[in-house]
Parts: sequence; structure tokens; C-alpha cells
Amino acid sequence: MSRNTGMTDRADPWRLPIAVAQIPDTGLHRDLEADQAARVAMAEAAGLREILSASASFDVTPERGGRFRVAGHVRARIGQTCVVTLDPIENEIDEPIDLTFAPPEQIPQLADLIDDAAESEDEIPDPPEPIENGMIDLGRLATDVLFLAIDPYPRKMDAVFEPVVVAADPEDHPFAALKALQVDVKPPGGKKPGKH
Repeated sequence: MSRNTGMTDRADPWRLPIAVAQIPDTGLHRDLEADQAARVAMAEAAGLREILSASASFDVTPERGGRFRVAGHVRARIGQTCVVTLDPIENEIDEPIDLTFAPPEQIPQLADLIDDAAESEDEIPDPPEPIENGMIDLGRLATDVLFLAIDPYPRKMDAVFEPVVVAADPEDHPFAALKALQVDVKPPGGKKPGKH
């Protein structure tokens, strides 16, 4: 899952930067829980009514070439508005994560390998994410995953869209406009055809 949300310039309310130089060879595990202020800021950024809870669990494992694998889950309970009934509803998010982070100078080369894989029948891996300034921000990653998992058209389980039915107007048919243009045409001399 690519997390490019186009929101890289935003102020990140949920942050947990990890310095890759401090990640042990055995890897590390981190659990995150967004506080009230972070949830309010994220809800506002995502256009949600509210975020009731948001948590993440990540395992960060070193790989060869200075790359790191980040695997885990992001879970949240969000408040939205049903697009059919306009009633408030709550939705659960539970998204798995499995990404590779790489030094920025490796990204073009690794992206080319993924492009080559796209031409084969194999499953296409996600492109690697860049390690920025020697850091992997697990909070930003969790935020991006949460935002990408939001249903843009939430609806209640039993909500059914009922289109407004309008009775057909007898004057509303393809030839109604022609009928309106019809005039009583009389031949020259004022006599009707067929009468002498």
C-alpha cells in the first residue's frame, strides 16, 4: 500500500520519529496511542466528525543495504456522517501495514525494479518509502494509513437511497416542443385545401 497522500507539508499531529541508527540488529517493537489533541487535529485534517481512538503497533526490522521493514497494524474508531441519512455513524479501521523504508539515494533504483516487476505476472510490491533525515516517523506513517483507510462515502448498514419519484408530465415528451410550434397553416387565398 503506497502511502503517498500528498500531505507531506502538513503539520503532523501524531509523531513518533525513530532514528534508524539506533535500531538494534534484532529490530524493535513500538505501540502508539494517539492522545486527544492528536485525534482532534487528525479529524480536522481528514474532514471527520471525530476520531474516538487511534492506535498502531509496528515491528521495525533491519534489512540489507540500509533498508528497514515496517510491519504491523493501524486501528481506529472514527465518527462520520452517513451520506444517505445524514445520521452520525461510527466506523472501525483495522489496516495491516508492510512497507520497506530505504535511504533516499536507493529509491530510484528500487522503483525501477518495481516497474520491471509490474511487467511480469507476479504480485507487484509497493515502492519503498524514503528514510528522511535518518528517521522513520511511525506516527506519520500511522496517520497516513488511517487517512487512506477512511471510507469517503460512509453509510449506515440499513440505509437505502430512495430516489425522488416525480410523476411524468404528459407535456414532457420528445415531440412536445414541436407541438408547441405547430400553427394552423392556410393556403394562399384563404381557402382550405380540397374545397372548391
